[in-house]
Amino acid sequence: VESCIIGQWKKNVGDAVAVGDILFTYETDKAEFECESTAAGTLLARFYEDGDEVPCLDNVCAVGNPGDAFEFLRPGSTEAAPAPVAAPAAAAAPAAAAPAAAAGVPADPAAISPRARALAKSAGVPAGYATGTGPNGRVIERDIRKLMEEGVPAPTVAAPAPAAAAAPAAAPAPAAAPAAEAEYEDVKFNAVRRATAKGMMKSLNTMAQLSLQFSFDATQVQAYRKMLKAMEGPMSKISLNDMVLFAVSRTILGHGDLNANVIEENSVRRFKHVHLGFACDTPRGLLVPTIFNAEKKSLLEISMECKALAAEARDGAIAPDKLQGATFTVSNLGSMGCEAFTPVINPPQTGILGVCNIETKIKSAKDGAIETYPAMGLSLTFDHRVVDGAPAARFMSELCKNLENFMTLLAQ
Repeated sequence: VESCIIGQWKKNVGDAVAVGDILFTYETDKAEFECESTAAGTLLARFYEDGDEVPCLDNVCAVGNPGDAFEFLRPGSTEAAPAPVAAPAAAAAPAAAAPAAAAGVPADPAAISPRARALAKSAGVPAGYATGTGPNGRVIERDIRKLMEEGVPAPTVAAPAPAAAAAPAAAPAPAAAPAAEAEYEDVKFNAVRRATAKGMMKSLNTMAQLSLQFSFDATQVQAYRKMLKAMEGPMSKISLNDMVLFAVSRTILGHGDLNANVIEENSVRRFKHVHLGFACDTPRGLLVPTIFNAEKKSLLEISMECKALAAEARDGAIAPDKLQGATFTVSNLGSMGCEAFTPVINPPQTGILGVCNIETKIKSAKDGAIETYPAMGLSLTFDHRVVDGAPAARFMSELCKNLENFMTLLAQ
């Protein structure tokens, strides 16, 4: 990581700061983090604001005693640091205890994700009652949602602090005329969106991309999915997308130029194992976790790993190592009703498969009659510098055949 983006400041200039207080959140193109203060005192200055991109190792703010010099800390400053003096211990009173604590409500946990804290605040739910299921017991968004569904003990529904209740005494004077509402909103790209934009532009500017549209008879995969859904346990969670991932992992090894990376302008690296990336929609943007050695894993293993990686990606807790190293990627928009699309290759890969929705089509039966069948669409985009149209079409034909005869593929 060479730079990060400030997400949201939790402290304002002049606020008292204790060691361990959350100063601000920041984002990389992989995850979101919280910055804890390592010093106690007063927040004297903020050198960057929400949405600013900060080079690594730059000073972001200054914490000290009121009146302390801090300009020499500002990035780019040429001022010399003042001579060291014995700084008295900051006797800043700790931040006032949350009013809810007086009512017996536990304080917010120290380890809580920014999204979980924001959700708890917007829903009026005390995060202190949530049981953390994230890394190292961290409270994450799904823990707050579970708390919202199950409810909290009655004392937590106490009225807001008395100070807030006193405010209505001075009824606001009716506004003469409300300010005109802005017709637009300017939103800065977050780190994930910046990385996506950069990668997609590089992809389209440096590759000769071509897409093929295929479809296959989804009768067998739908029947198998229905059978699994009636079971108990993790088998019931296997989805049609999991089956596509499984079929790709078994098919693509026979088409080495698609399970490959372009490493130089005139060189391609073919892989002996399938490291299968899958596009994952998250609150921060598109991420692509990787299922390593997918060709060695069972359908159930692929399904469970896919769901675990997707949950980590959505919670912002996924390790960067799990977001790289893919040799081929699958992107599924079928659940959103997409009939066909042209997915953009994730460099330096040479191909990406788009999974579309299921539509009812017609075909001729053996007796000459017309019958209907469920057809699932597949869209392959490939780098024409490496793969020609005929080899790409052969891969798609074999993949469609394997999906149409999925039970046979499982037996192999």
